Amino acid sequence: MPGYIEDRWLTKKPDPETGEKRQTARWGKGKRYRVAGIPGVKDRSFEKLHGPEGAKAWLAKAQHESTAGEFIDPRRGQMLLKEYIEQEWWPRRDYDNPSTEKTVRGRVWTHIIPHLGNYQLNAIKTKQLGEWLQALKASTGPGTANESWRYLSAVFQSAIDDERLTRNPCRKQTTLRVPTRPPAKARAWPKERVLAVQAAMDERFQICVDLGVGAGMRSGEVFGLSVDDIDFVGERILVRRQVKKVGAKLVYALPKGEKTREVPVPQYLLKRIQESLDRRPAQAVTLPWKDPRPPKTDREAEERAPQRHALILTSAWGGAMRRDGFDRRIWKPALAAAGVIPPPVVTTQPVKHRPGTFRTVTTYAESREDGFHALRHTFASVQLDARETIVAVSKWLGHADPSITLRIYAHMLPEADGRGRSAMQNWFESSS
Repeated sequence: MPGYIEDRWLTKKPDPETGEKRQTARWGKGKRYRVAGIPGVKDRSFEKLHGPEGAKAWLAKAQHESTAGEFIDPRRGQMLLKEYIEQEWWPRRDYDNPSTEKTVRGRVWTHIIPHLGNYQLNAIKTKQLGEWLQALKASTGPGTANESWRYLSAVFQSAIDDERLTRNPCRKQTTLRVPTRPPAKARAWPKERVLAVQAAMDERFQICVDLGVGAGMRSGEVFGLSVDDIDFVGERILVRRQVKKVGAKLVYALPKGEKTREVPVPQYLLKRIQESLDRRPAQAVTLPWKDPRPPKTDREAEERAPQRHALILTSAWGGAMRRDGFDRRIWKPALAAAGVIPPPVVTTQPVKHRPGTFRTVTTYAESREDGFHALRHTFASVQLDARETIVAVSKWLGHADPSITLRIYAHMLPEADGRGRSAMQNWFESSS
């Protein structure tokens, strides 16, 4: 096999008079042994401490793996994790959805690089991962920690593809407890709570509650609902878009999961929609489609072309509603007024760069169970209690598969009422 070991402290040929090798000018300086001559493998030097045995072991391993086409030079794994992410991994990411791109970048630059970025790729082992997980558990929730773990694993997998690592330390971990995303148990609201929260809102925003409960719509879908999406004759709502925030800008986009859907709705909801429109007619709002960034190609320009829709609900100045603004200014004040969450804490804070100036800050309690999604859960609860099929409810909610609906709402299914027992009794009696 090609390859050899060179002792750089002694001459290759012995002294003709003594028959012994002579000392070279490098005697006692630098690494003594060098492995060279293996095709596709960079030369590697070894300290005297390791002796020729270390060089021989490396030579044998490199020769074998080179012949099999599996050789990965461990020195390529000495690159710092943060340098690899910034120079190689991240530039190759290509996300169609800018919101996803922002989320991934936020997780990596906030939760991975500050903790592990200064380690070499091949120096991150179980010990370092364990310390990182402890820091994550102390600073963030299990859902974020689980996502960060998955992104780090993706970075290591990419390093394997780039022949910088031979194994992914995140894979098949048996000694570390990786945080798992806690299962969300949907909670439906009683009718009294729904009506109390709705009554605490300004009249023009009350239609949001009707649409959430009556059609199972998400808040972004409510904000993107246009007059053309209401079929008053067929008694249905077409959920065809949502308003979502990408960076600091708003765009139109398909509903979550990129699935449009039709939802049958009662006459009462259609009447409420019409009354809302009579008080405040729909207003046309133009937004880019899906991505607010300037297009770089004709195809991107076509895909991101602005769309104009007559929205049923708009902001005070006529633009599309922002979910964060809605939550802060309308939803949470209504929750507090209805007694769903505690009253807000009001504090006075100094304004940066303006000495002697203060501002009033109103802080509401965090309560994920009482977000706008609670109305969607209530819609599902009413439908399931009426014994609508999981398949139908899944379709109306816009889930990708009925199994998702079953996993989220199985606890809302009505208790068995004895029909199965009667059916089995009839089966036995007919077979006897």
